[in-house]
Amino acid sequence: MSNLPDVSAPHQYALESVRRLIRTVPDWPKPGVMFRDITPLLQDPVAFRSLIDLMVYRHMRRRIDAVVGIDARGFILGSALAYALNVGFVPVRKKGKLPFKTVGQSYSLEYGHDEVELHIDAVKPGQRVLLVDDLVATGGTMIAAIKLLQQLGGNVVEALSIVDLPDLGGSKLIAQTETPFFSLCQFEGD
Repeated sequence: MSNLPDVSAPHQYALESVRRLIRTVPDWPKPGVMFRDITPLLQDPVAFRSLIDLMVYRHMRRRIDAVVGIDARGFILGSALAYALNVGFVPVRKKGKLPFKTVGQSYSLEYGHDEVELHIDAVKPGQRVLLVDDLVATGGTMIAAIKLLQQLGGNVVEALSIVDLPDLGGSKLIAQTETPFFSLCQFEGD
């Protein structure tokens, strides 16, 4: 999208520090999986600020009505991003965690099946929302969240993540929903 700032050009150093602080944990949660752990990135105050600033810079000129974060690391990113953009925050929770009436969407993920939910009044028809999570692998969680937001009438202006694992195909599946997708960095392999 040409109207969005390119975070890679003016902020190459910040992007490199973000990528460098993502720890790879082999064979977790099961043998053969290379888990991309953002915890060191969150623990470094300068890098965490840079991460949020990169996301804000990308979206500060867009009309965003709310930031939607996916359970659980999307809550960390989404809350900080919503605060910086001066908009509300909406949590997409795992099934059974929200106290009010909900809509739900099941999905497949790398290790099985799950379901996410939104409160029925979380998004108003026509609201422009930014969907945020830490990582896209197979895309199941993010696609389920997109479907929920669309079911409520929300307009997902972009699905945003720190990490994309393109070899697992999730970002291509997100593109098939006609939702723009952007990640700050990619890691080859799974």
